[in-house]
Amino acid sequence: MIRDIIIIGAGPAGLTAGIYTRSRKMSTLILDAASAGGQLISLYPDKGIHNYPGFAEIQAKKLSERLMAHAESMGCEILESFRAMRIEQGEECFIVRGEKEEFRSRSVIVAIGMGLFKPRKLGVPGEECLHRRGVDYVLPEKDSLVDKHVVMIGGGNSALEMAIIADSVADTTLVHRRDCFRADESVVEALDRSGVRRFLETNIVSINGDEKVESVTLDCGGELVELPADYVIINIGTTPDLEDLKEWGLELDADGLLCVDSDMKTSRPGVFGCGDVVIYPGKYRQIVTACGEAATAANSAYKFVKKPYWA
Repeated sequence: MIRDIIIIGAGPAGLTAGIYTRSRKMSTLILDAASAGGQLISLYPDKGIHNYPGFAEIQAKKLSERLMAHAESMGCEILESFRAMRIEQGEECFIVRGEKEEFRSRSVIVAIGMGLFKPRKLGVPGEECLHRRGVDYVLPEKDSLVDKHVVMIGGGNSALEMAIIADSVADTTLVHRRDCFRADESVVEALDRSGVRRFLETNIVSINGDEKVESVTLDCGGELVELPADYVIINIGTTPDLEDLKEWGLELDADGLLCVDSDMKTSRPGVFGCGDVVIYPGKYRQIVTACGEAATAANSAYKFVKKPYWA
């Protein structure tokens, strides 16, 4: 069976691409190496999304669920736990090969986000041995945080928003190594209205405890401060794993990101890209821009496969 298009990646970009290809009645298969939903599900499911049009605020996992439901309602096939190893050129089609299966299509959209990403680590004493015993990279369910001491580490939108969520049920402290946050101004204002305690220009020296996290030691401008802690949540970014891209015969930039033009075309005719994985001048990484790129990629794929008279 040869489908019109295979989309690799089932995050917001991949799901949106599927919605648009199905609106063109293209037979569409969406593959994901993990679970559908992308970072919305794997990194911050309980985070509030405040900048997606149409929603003043929506929980990340609920936005993901809406995108998946929309894609499925349009007739997209979604296959999870399929890691695309290679994109080969077959006779008048592409062959997307996994470890045990392969699928054929007339076009491909690459929407793998930052790949099989891993949370970036602090590298301080106690981080590894207390992982999942109080140290984590995703905020646990709110019910488990009630009346606990939570120390959040980071200065971006996700870290601040997770701290605000935790503060509704727990004694919460936010630690950032710089003198100001890199989060959006509206998120910083929300933090200002919360009860979150803040330590700026502060580094984590160690995470302490025997069987579980008991405290953290901070370096506040040369002064060591020890804070009680039941949970230490580290949110300082992710380390992307885009090694698979190197096997797909596509032009990458120096950082290993996928080069595309304004039509989301890659260096390989019939293969398009969208979302966090792609790079072009002026790239702005947001969910809404990933979805916009997905619509463009879907339209370009349609023109490549169907060759309408107006293209």
